[in-house]
Amino acid sequence: MTATGNAGRRDDAALPDWLVAHPLTAGWLWLGVFGALGLVAGALDWSVAASLLVVALLVLPPVTAMIVVLRETPRRTLETHGSVLGHFLTRYLVIIAGFLAWTASIVLGATISTSLTLLAEGREREVLGIGFSLVLGIVLPTIAVLWVVFLLRCAWFLARVRGWRQNPGSTVVPARLLLRRPRLRAVTIGLAHPGLLTATALVSGVALLAVVIADLTLLIE
Repeated sequence: MTATGNAGRRDDAALPDWLVAHPLTAGWLWLGVFGALGLVAGALDWSVAASLLVVALLVLPPVTAMIVVLRETPRRTLETHGSVLGHFLTRYLVIIAGFLAWTASIVLGATISTSLTLLAEGREREVLGIGFSLVLGIVLPTIAVLWVVFLLRCAWFLARVRGWRQNPGSTVVPARLLLRRPRLRAVTIGLAHPGLLTATALVSGVALLAVVIADLTLLIE
């Protein structure tokens, strides 16, 4: 056995028993703590960088676990699960979400164009700078919405891959995933929970939109 293997086993054994037994509970607690911290950031008017750091920390555990699990899960394992209805329904919902984001960008673009025309009055350079900033204000909310849609899609796949239990008895997650680190495997699969990822998607999406809108409001004022 190599030194790297021994170190990995020691690190695996060092994981707290409570975390190994209750990874989903730990994930909800993490989400609650950083969600509350995000509210504090908004109330105290923290900088954009600090607010984005809070959002990044909020999504870190479930998104990292999701990436690890889905990266090691072959696509063919999903082809034997689910129905044709579910296949087309999810694509329909994704198209609807994309259409709503596109429509919102068109409406905002028209509104901004009208506002800039009214504001011009000989201040072309100043208005041009504001215009570029407002365009960025359209792009970032659209990215935030698509981020939420992406995570919801991944949550749907996780529901098919590992189910809804905190510690699923059987999954289609390959056995090779963290094969020599069973405790870390249990924590990873526990955190890659579709419900937790869905909540994370919604909370982080709202937080990102709030940050962008607040920054855009300050710019307009």
